Amino acid sequence: MNSEKRRLIFAKLARENPAPKTELDYGNPFQLVIAVLLSAQTTDKAVNLATRRFFPVVQTPQQLVDLGVAALEAHIKTIGLFRNKAKNAVAAAQQLIERHGGEVPHDRAALEALPGVGRKTANVVLNEAFGEATFAVDTHVFRVANRMKLAPGKNVDEVERKLMKFTPPEFLKSAHHWLILHGRYTCVARTPKCAQCVVFDECEYAPRRKLRDAASCG
Repeated sequence: MNSEKRRLIFAKLARENPAPKTELDYGNPFQLVIAVLLSAQTTDKAVNLATRRFFPVVQTPQQLVDLGVAALEAHIKTIGLFRNKAKNAVAAAQQLIERHGGEVPHDRAALEALPGVGRKTANVVLNEAFGEATFAVDTHVFRVANRMKLAPGKNVDEVERKLMKFTPPEFLKSAHHWLILHGRYTCVARTPKCAQCVVFDECEYAPRRKLRDAASCG
């Protein structure tokens, strides 16, 4: 895919949604860390339902440590891997207290050192809480980047590197949100909703090219 086509794709997505943001509910950077940690292999909707049970009284790392693993498990038992996630969340809160004075650090290495926090979570926090231009490559972004030929890669690291390299700078800060939402609601896994796609003409997904070529011939 050439640079002009990439620019047009992001320009169209930007017109559709000028101010995209995460669909996870949170009130501060610490709650964002916990919400993203809980979202692994779980929908944002399910995480939001769970966090509504305890975020009103857990707004700081100390409050989560005081709540404890068992009580947190009871709040989040409706989401996948809840026991391991509860353990990691409380351990991450404790580490924030011990190493960072209870504050979420604006530092990738420090974020990735937190229990249960990997590169994707760190990218979300750096982008959403601190305004950095990062790419959180989840299953939706990975699928869209490969399907559209926007930034094809064999693994999430390769896709992230290519997206960071080839995304026009003016779109970089919001680009991962647009691709997540596009993959979640339009370019879905089983049967992409091509008829509803605002970037149909620019997409290089093979079945779509056939549809476009047939239409132009007709």
